[in-house]
This record gives sequence, structure tokens and C-alpha cells, in this order.
Amino acid sequence: MAFNLEFAQVLPVLIPVAVIAFLFWWFYRPKKSAPGSVPADTASMLETHVRYYQQLTASEKERFAGEVETFLGHVTIEGVGTEVEDLDRILIAASAVIPIFSFPGWKYRNLTNIILYPDTFDEHYQFEGDRRNILGMVGSGHMNGQMLLSRSALRAGFSDHAGKSNTAIHEFVHLVDKTDGYVDGLPQSLLHNITSLPWLQVMHEEIRRIESGHSEINPYAAMNQSEFLAVTAEYFFEKPDSMQTHHPELYRLLSEIFKQDPAARAS
Repeated sequence: MAFNLEFAQVLPVLIPVAVIAFLFWWFYRPKKSAPGSVPADTASMLETHVRYYQQLTASEKERFAGEVETFLGHVTIEGVGTEVEDLDRILIAASAVIPIFSFPGWKYRNLTNIILYPDTFDEHYQFEGDRRNILGMVGSGHMNGQMLLSRSALRAGFSDHAGKSNTAIHEFVHLVDKTDGYVDGLPQSLLHNITSLPWLQVMHEEIRRIESGHSEINPYAAMNQSEFLAVTAEYFFEKPDSMQTHHPELYRLLSEIFKQDPAARAS
């Protein structure tokens, strides 16, 4: 009887706590877009929002849209604190296809899940607080096989004001780099097109220029070899004509690595 009385006394407190906990879980729970969720208007959305796609030939556009749909058929996309919209799916898949478009049939076998946050997040995967400065991340350890992306950064990368930056392409280049087991700026699956030595030479010469303030490449590229590859790949795909003008040898090597010549396509 005492137990029932005590329970009755705390019940008015437990009920609102339980309700609040449920609402918190409901709002922040991962909202999944299961593999196979392909927007019906894929081609028109690509034509509207993806400049890279706009510059392709008709046959290339058909193949690109097919690669986008294949990617969406194999990867789960979850929203945490935000809904995953069709545009998000299209932009994520386009970011995956762009770096490997010249390698038909490529599969990101080291990726199963993408977590989309509303904005920047911190090293503990939290998107609230004053330590949020991460736009994207390829998971490792217990997060292996997952990619985390800021939705605001994803969309900004495909806006008219993106400049040389595209966070999602950056992260997918890290995944390409990781296919040989190491994120080291030497993607062996692509470097068979060239030898590693000239790539390393140009990389370290440009890193020295960045560090001395004589390069307009994002200084983040000087962090390490893997970031150099990812940052310059953003530049290569977003502003290829500018890279070809200011960094002709770097452009040439990236063109051989990715088997693409986006400056020629853009002209």
C-alpha cells in the first residue's frame, strides 16, 4: 500500500517528464530516407540545381541521372533535427557521382549511411552549442561507413555563390581516397592513371605557397595531404577555368586523376 501511495505521489511529476522526453525523441530522432527513395523528377531537379549536370551532353545527362538513381538505391539518408527533402537527396547523390563520373559502375562500398544535420555540428555530433564548426565528416571507428553533412553547407555548395567550395564533393573525395584503406591524399584506385611522384611534388610545392601566403587556394588544403586532395578537387569541379588559369599543372594532374576536363566542358 505504501508503494502505491508513493507512486501516486510522484505520478504527476513523471507524466510531464515522460511527455517531454517523448517529444524530444520524436523531434530529434533520425528521419530516414531508405535505399530506393528516388525522386520522380530527378532529371529536372538536376537541370535546375546542378551546374555540372547542365554542361553535359544529352547522353551524358542520361547516364548521370542513372548514376544518381543507382546511388540513391543503395545508400540510406537520415535527417537529424531536419527533414530530408528530395532536393537534399539529389544534391547528395550528385556530389557522389561528380568525382567518379568517368568511372562507370563505381560503387561507394565504404558507405552505407548519410546523416544530414540542419547546420554545422561539433566533434561530438551535436548541432547545438557554441562549438559547432564542422560542415561535413567521413566517419571512422564506430562511425565507419557513415558520412555526416550539414544541410546548409550542402545547399550552399550548389548555389550561385558557392565559389570554389562544395562541402559534399569534398567529403565524397575523402571516401574515394579511403577506398584503399587510407585517407592520405593518394587514392590508389585513381592514381593508376598517373604515377604518385608528380602528384606529390605539385602537392607539396602548392602547400608551401599556401603556407607562405602566395596561393589563393583555401588554406585548409595545407592541413595535410588528404585535405589538399579534397579541397583542390572542390576547386577543380566548381571553378575549373580558374584553376586551369592559375594552377595549370595542378589542373592537369587532377584532370588525369579524375579522367575529366571540366574546363573544356564549361567553355
